[in-house]
Amino acid sequence: MNLQQLRYVVATAEHRTMTDAARSLYIAQPALSRAIRDLERELGMTLFARSGRGVVVTAQGRRVVKLAREALDAVAEIEAFATQGNSSGAELRIASTPSLEPGLAGRLLPAYAAEHPGIRVHIVRCEGREGVVSAVREQRADLGLTDLPVPTDLVSHPLERQEIVLISPPGLDLPDPVPVARLNGMRLVLPAPGSPRRREFDQIFATYGVRPIPAVESDERRGWLRAVREGRASLLWYRSMAEQAARAGLVVRSLDPSLRKIIAVVHARRRLPAMAQDFVALAEGGSAA
Repeated sequence: MNLQQLRYVVATAEHRTMTDAARSLYIAQPALSRAIRDLERELGMTLFARSGRGVVVTAQGRRVVKLAREALDAVAEIEAFATQGNSSGAELRIASTPSLEPGLAGRLLPAYAAEHPGIRVHIVRCEGREGVVSAVREQRADLGLTDLPVPTDLVSHPLERQEIVLISPPGLDLPDPVPVARLNGMRLVLPAPGSPRRREFDQIFATYGVRPIPAVESDERRGWLRAVREGRASLLWYRSMAEQAARAGLVVRSLDPSLRKIIAVVHARRRLPAMAQDFVALAEGGSAA
């Protein structure tokens, strides 16, 4: 048994399908299936049983997966320990959504760099919460910065509550703050129907009994502010986007009552490298109040 086989076991257990596990490992699915079968023969036990189009972990497999995770975590910790002795080559990868990146770059990264000048921080840019979750799960990022909720296989460290504001073209006759009831019948840029983000917005609208008009329905965030600049609709988004919107000549207004989302650092359920632990500790120096 080798470390590569341990990674295969853990990935298969996490993704529950050979296809998804192979994709996360950047190998072909038949190669992964053969590797798992070879390992099962070597160990003399069945680790995974087929269930429909996926796989489930057997009782013996659960024990092996647990030990495999511990072994991989130990290897990661040894590598992190070695890196500390030569921190000039260390890199911390943090996945972030575009709307949260300004706050990350403007507040957290300078403070972290001041304490860890030898560690390079690389921001993995992701289109939305689902992209951040995938980057963390697939180990393309050590940590993720996103709003909650996230799947339960990830650990979250709440940092702050960020205000949702209304970003509109100039010339609209609206008060500041805007009563949420005024969203009824308003033309809005919204995520695509059926997406997790859209379901969250729809839940907010249902809570307050409003029915805005979906003028633009898209998950392509780069086009959201453009649609507002063109006067086609208004946009509900985070206060951290206010400066960028104001530079574009748009108007930013608060909502009444105030709507807020919890922003958190998230990571996989494994022992973090020391440099990632230090970043989480620094980030948690704030609060989610």
